[in-house]
Amino acid sequence: MKTTTFLGSALAAALSVNGLPSVNSRAVNDDLVEPQSLVDMIEAAKAQVIADVASKETEMRKRGVEPTCTVSKLKFRREYGDLTRAQRLAYVNAVKCLMALPPRTPADVAPGATSRFDDFIVVHIQRTMDVHFTGNFQPWHRWYLHQYEKALREECGYTGVSPYWDWPKYAAAPQDSPIFNGDEYSLGGNGEYIPGHPGQLLAPPPGVVGEIVQLPPGLGGGEVKTGPFANMTITLGPVAGIPNVPPGPMGGLGMNPRKLKRDVGPGVNMMYANYTSVLHMLSQPNIDAYRFVLEGIPHTTLLGPHGGGHFTIGGDPGGDVFISPGDPAFYLHHGNVDRMWAVWQALGGHSASNARYTDLGSGEYAHITWTNSPPSRLAELTDVLDMGHAAESTTIGNVMSTTGGELCYFYL
Repeated sequence: MKTTTFLGSALAAALSVNGLPSVNSRAVNDDLVEPQSLVDMIEAAKAQVIADVASKETEMRKRGVEPTCTVSKLKFRREYGDLTRAQRLAYVNAVKCLMALPPRTPADVAPGATSRFDDFIVVHIQRTMDVHFTGNFQPWHRWYLHQYEKALREECGYTGVSPYWDWPKYAAAPQDSPIFNGDEYSLGGNGEYIPGHPGQLLAPPPGVVGEIVQLPPGLGGGEVKTGPFANMTITLGPVAGIPNVPPGPMGGLGMNPRKLKRDVGPGVNMMYANYTSVLHMLSQPNIDAYRFVLEGIPHTTLLGPHGGGHFTIGGDPGGDVFISPGDPAFYLHHGNVDRMWAVWQALGGHSASNARYTDLGSGEYAHITWTNSPPSRLAELTDVLDMGHAAESTTIGNVMSTTGGELCYFYL
């Protein structure tokens, strides 16, 4: 694995673009107030996407071709707290439906998979080392979320949109947010509070060299006892990263029943997934710099907003990168990861001449192995995004735009 010195220098350089301050030099209050410049960026991105879709629609119809994505068909994903109670309840019920359907993954592949919901955990376990800190990281998860939403729609009758979690909006008290407050419209409450419990210990995945990192504790740590997913049973994993929980059989694919735990709290959220860090990301000039800010440096305290969101949830399975989709909140977190990328792409201008819709980068995270270790080739647009038994696969090139191919959505 490459040393963290090189990556640290690259991240510091990325943070200095446009004179932005380093992560540790800013006032905490600034992190919790949405800057007008960020509001303007997001609105500009939305306007650009709508204009692009309208332009393509007109151009294709002039050629006698019916466009797949049109302004009237464009769906807008919304922040979970902005949904009505009825909309949140419909989403929760669809997720519960997916948990009640039988798996498609063969039992000899993953004996621990007991539902359609688990199919998505299985493929994430199988592909973790191939789809993180790699050139396909964002495209793979974009398609993964789309296929998860498709399953909710086609198999469970869901008619709404995939919601997302706007990390900075609730950073001061994420445990009290509509996502984690434990009411019937939430995704379940926090874990029961365990006094004096330590924060998450982050250990490198098996076979990867790196530091063990101690994070600040949240305000839970125990089992989730409130809300729609109270007393939920997890059967897959863990693979790595859950303190005091032995690894599950068959590399996490075997049967290992236990209860959902969370450790939600402001410590990690305020540190890594705040308004300033989001503004840092969207201000980056190229995909390599953008991804260093988003993902930070693995196995160090420079988590970035991606890791910050995951470890704000924490617990089991949320604290293990391999099985993190076992917590229903995963999909809202990665909804915001996708939202940030989609906004950043649109800020590059008209899609026809915007390299952000084709460039996968050339840095440490642009290859086909985790941080390019062992050394490997760069990811390519023709590379397959493998969904295993969970869903159909596609190529990177088909998902580089949220309004191209099968996709037709953006974010409010």
